[in-house]
Amino acid sequence: MVAAAAAQGNPEAAKLQNPTPASAESIAAGEKIYMRHCRACHGRTGDGSLGPSLIDATWDYGSTDGEIFTVIQKGTGPRMEAWADRIDVPETWNLVNFIRYLAKPQ
Repeated sequence: MVAAAAAQGNPEAAKLQNPTPASAESIAAGEKIYMRHCRACHGRTGDGSLGPSLIDATWDYGSTDGEIFTVIQKGTGPRMEAWADRIDVPETWNLVNFIRYLAKPQ
């Protein structure tokens, strides 16, 4: 039997604190960014239709706001490109808030 791989996480990124409250406005702004840049791979609802799911219990690169922010900004290598040149810092925090919203039971 092969053991499942453990989630990697990023201890340095985990220290980043989200400065943007998860308000209705922030989530709505994040949704616009998500639908424009993320939906094609992660699916309309984050189910991972063509790429990794954002709504399951396993987050391979860490599940803190700071880790999610860092993955969006810096990418993960060939699996996901860096978006820092197209999504600025405030927009990325709004996107993190929307991804959190997606992952919650509705």
